[in-house]
Formats: sequence, structure tokens, C-alpha cells
Amino acid sequence: MINNFDLISSKLKFENENEFYFLQIIQRKKEVPDLGSNNRVIKTYYVYSLEKLEKYKVEIIELCNLFKARAYIHLNRRNSRILALEMLELLAKNIKSGDYNQLGNLYNSVCGHHHSDKDKTWIVDLDSKEFKDKHDVWKAIRQCEPLDVKKMLFEVETKNGFHLITRPFNSKTFGDLLPGVEIHKNNPTILYLP
Repeated sequence: MINNFDLISSKLKFENENEFYFLQIIQRKKEVPDLGSNNRVIKTYYVYSLEKLEKYKVEIIELCNLFKARAYIHLNRRNSRILALEMLELLAKNIKSGDYNQLGNLYNSVCGHHHSDKDKTWIVDLDSKEFKDKHDVWKAIRQCEPLDVKKMLFEVETKNGFHLITRPFNSKTFGDLLPGVEIHKNNPTILYLP
């Protein structure tokens, strides 16, 4: 079991009533081989405050345990006003092209792709089978521009290793120093895994 609720809760910021964190409970084929597709969304949450996250916590854990699913949270905040405009644009494109089948999923799709956080975070994905010493990765990140900015924020335990949560840095330099290490610029991290 991995429970990152306390760690992640301590890192969340709520500064604007339109901003929220996008959280989903997702079943994956890795844990549920008969799933059919690679993954399935069980439930989505829009977290506008720490109080809301605390209120959802028991339900999230119960659903993850029941469905053998994982809870993922995007650490880059979303803005409901900006997302509404993005959704209208996507809705118009879908209507124009005659694609009516995905209309019910539009808001979650837009939430997954668009964030408005001025304090962006990235995830450096380390599988423990690939990297024995995450300190080498932190050292490589420190060597990347911008040099005068604190880039290393915190670490989140995953099933097979760690997500290193960082501020943006020169990913080309990083790739030259450590080829093959994945950087995710708008992906979620694990909140809970049974």
C-alpha cells in the first residue's frame, strides 16, 4: 500500500476560488488483467480546498481498495474559468466535425490536458529497477538551467520507485546527462495505491 495523502496535502496551495486540483481514481490493466482496455476511470474529483480533500479521503481509499484502483492527483492547478473556455472551444470543434460520442467526457479531457498553474511542477519518473541512486538524478537536475532557482521540491513514493517533483528545468541538458529518464510535464502523481 502507498498512501501519500499527508505528504501531498501539505504541498497543495489554494489561492483562488476558481483553482482546483484534478484527482481521478483509475483502474489499470496491471492490477485488473480482465479490464479490456489499459485503464478505466472510476471516479473524478475536483479539489477546491484541503477540507474537500480531507472529506473525500475515506471514499477515495474505499474505492481504490474495492476496485483495485489507484488515486492520481495532478499537482499543477487547474482554473475552472479557463477550462470552461477551453471546453467550449473543444465542444465547438466536436460539433463541427460531427463527433458527438465523446461529449460527456469533454470536461475531464480538458482538465487532464490544460493547467493554469504559474508555479508549474514536473515529474521525473524513477523506476527503482532502473535507478539505484536518486541522488544522481537530483544532482543532474541541479546542473540544468535555470541555475538560480530551487528546482527540487519533494519525492513521492510510487509502486516501483519514486516521482521526483520539480520545477521546470532545461530538459535537453538533463537528457544529455541522464538519457532515458522520463520527465512528465503535465502528468499526475500517485496519491493512494492499495
